[in-house]
Amino acid sequence: MAMTLSRRGLIQGATALGSLWAAGCSSTQVVKEGGTPTQAQGAPGLGTAPAAKKKILILGGTGFLGPALVELARPRGHTLTLFNRGKTRPHLFPDVEKLLGDRDGNLKALEGRQWDAVIDTSGYVPRVVRASAELLAPSVEHYVFISTISVYADMSPYGIDEESPVATVADEKTEDVSQHYGALKALCEKAAEAAMPGRITTLRPGLITGPEDPTDRFSYWPVRVARGGEVLSPGDGEDPVQFIDVRDLAAFTLGLVEGRTVGTFNATGPASTLSMRGMLEACKAGCGGDATFTWVESDWLVEQQKVKPWSQMPVWIPRSGEAKGMGRVSNARALARGLTFRPAADTARDTLAWFKTLPPERQEKLRAGLTPEREREVLAAWHQRQGGGGRSTTP
Repeated sequence: MAMTLSRRGLIQGATALGSLWAAGCSSTQVVKEGGTPTQAQGAPGLGTAPAAKKKILILGGTGFLGPALVELARPRGHTLTLFNRGKTRPHLFPDVEKLLGDRDGNLKALEGRQWDAVIDTSGYVPRVVRASAELLAPSVEHYVFISTISVYADMSPYGIDEESPVATVADEKTEDVSQHYGALKALCEKAAEAAMPGRITTLRPGLITGPEDPTDRFSYWPVRVARGGEVLSPGDGEDPVQFIDVRDLAAFTLGLVEGRTVGTFNATGPASTLSMRGMLEACKAGCGGDATFTWVESDWLVEQQKVKPWSQMPVWIPRSGEAKGMGRVSNARALARGLTFRPAADTARDTLAWFKTLPPERQEKLRAGLTPEREREVLAAWHQRQGGGGRSTTP
């Protein structure tokens, strides 16, 4: 039986796992529709000191991407302000200015202030993004909106780029993010551009990984590989995967702010194709251990064992179905603008090190992936199917 993986099912799974992030600038770099950037004079890269210190407002700032931005921006001399409700890890960054309010209806703390740039890490509903962007338009020169590759209408082809059609929704007033995540993010992009035309940078990341990830959508693999033994591995190992370390996304974002670069960028990686096998081998290289990988046929795994790609087998998207293109999204435009990636083994190593600092009860309950008991059940059924113990493994 041919396996199918619906785009809606995958995106709903992603949102359920926690995807619910004035003047004084010198010159602007504009990325044209064809993808070729017009180089700004003096636009700095992150390898050098920024041309000018920036006053940066982060809408959010204490979740996942926000802290990575703060940690990178502070030593570069930027002045930061965080605007949020004060409910998520309010103890973070006591030396950074924090404004309390609510994106949905209480923006008073932002009134009468000026910043060079705003980074919106927490926009999911167009009405809410519109309100923030319109309020800040007179006092902020540059608005960076963190969107998602889930905006694309058709996730089946390989090579989706920034000019590919985006998803739509019949009722544009709906605020049901779980049902219309991608379409609403696309409308958020549109709302920001309407409020600040020509001053918007839109970043469309794929799966964001690394230390502090609250979803375990990548963390499952370093943790599981480090535990050792026989690891249930989906498919034949050749399905392409994409993700971006939160620290690499933060560096790219900050570089665009420092260069005042506007345009739309798919921010996912790595720079070249990475297979599921390559990712697991990188996890072993970074985390050590004696893990062996048993590759299990995709159709049997999904159709017979009801193991779900992406949520129960994190990162994995089979080379079939409506969402297969999510593993091969084009990042050529971002690469041309300077997006770089650390080795996957480094991300795995650092993620595992962070995970080990969590309370024992948190470590015992991963928020994605299979439980050890379920993994053993599926492996036993696979070996029985193969003839009572035959294995397709790699060390």
